[in-house]
Amino acid sequence: MDRSAHPRGGTAIATLAPEAPAIAVGAVAEERVSVATQWQLMWWRFRRHRLAMTGAVIVLLAYAVVIFADFLAYADPLASEAQRSLLRPQPIRWFDEGRFAPHVYGFSGRRDPMTFKRVYTPDPAKKLPVTLFARGFEYRLLGLVPTDRHLFGVADARAEETLFLLGTDEQGRDLWSRLMYGTRTSLTIGLVGVTLSLVLGVALGGVSGLYGGTVDTVIQRVIEIVRSIPTIPLWMGLAAALPNDWTILQVYFAITLIISLIGWTELARVVRGRFLSLREEEFIMAAELAGSGQTRIIVSHMVPSFLSHIIAATTLAIPTMIISETSLSFLGLGLRPPAISWGVLLQQAQNIQSLAISPWLLMPAIPVTVVILALNFMGDGLRDAADPYA
Repeated sequence: MDRSAHPRGGTAIATLAPEAPAIAVGAVAEERVSVATQWQLMWWRFRRHRLAMTGAVIVLLAYAVVIFADFLAYADPLASEAQRSLLRPQPIRWFDEGRFAPHVYGFSGRRDPMTFKRVYTPDPAKKLPVTLFARGFEYRLLGLVPTDRHLFGVADARAEETLFLLGTDEQGRDLWSRLMYGTRTSLTIGLVGVTLSLVLGVALGGVSGLYGGTVDTVIQRVIEIVRSIPTIPLWMGLAAALPNDWTILQVYFAITLIISLIGWTELARVVRGRFLSLREEEFIMAAELAGSGQTRIIVSHMVPSFLSHIIAATTLAIPTMIISETSLSFLGLGLRPPAISWGVLLQQAQNIQSLAISPWLLMPAIPVTVVILALNFMGDGLRDAADPYA
């Protein structure tokens, strides 16, 4: 604090030094950090990671599609029409004669004299207005509320016959609507598969690290055997074992279980290593002396001590699960039509001829790439924030 005399001989005036406000702000920040919880510290560090925050927003939007896939899909994803096979994407035209009036052009069909195929071309004379909250096929919102409202559609016309934002596939099915349903399937398989892997990894890794001895030896040998088997032949063998008469739902859960049985080993080894180091800590010995059972020690004391690491590892495992399902379905070893997933949608883009004639069939590869990158960015941010004291 400086004291300077008044220029006319008055009393001295006390003024704060320039660095005092900065020191005060720093002291407040240090006090805030010192009393913050671990979750608060993780959040503060995570939100400084720009890529991770961007990835988190994209992931939230992707799972919003999972929840509201029926609402976002304006056409029945299974409705097919051979005459509308491989229609090009239909752009929305936002203005009509200088005023804002979203619409699409209708299609006019003619027979090609050379190939005898029916060819559809946009007809500017047929202007179909695009409206929000249009009526369409019936579904149950969130699985509970029966409704036929969709985010957008065509006024006074069936969307299955007039609106094709991403074009159609070989059976004339709308690719946009199928992409919405495929996102739901692929992302839920990844989430359910990671959940099962998490349960197996924490349970078996915890038992292995806590008990040791013969139990530890047996579990570690099982992990080594599973990790030594080549992935593709293992997938092929397990997928071939699925009965052909199983329903889509049965195959869905079988594929999820197969992916989970392969993905739990890495997390189990991490958990085992942490348990080996934690079981000698004083707070674990105190819990044992207080009469706590092994299950309570694992659930209430050991797992919470490195829960942040488990969250980060789980987030990074979801992309692997999604890629596994997409790869299996793409190779014809996973989900099969009439099931809809990213891998099933990409099956029609397997050859150069299809890509040359109808490149829009490769459109499902875009959300696969974007979501996988977003999950990896978010996982990296969580991994960095998992140890906020570093």
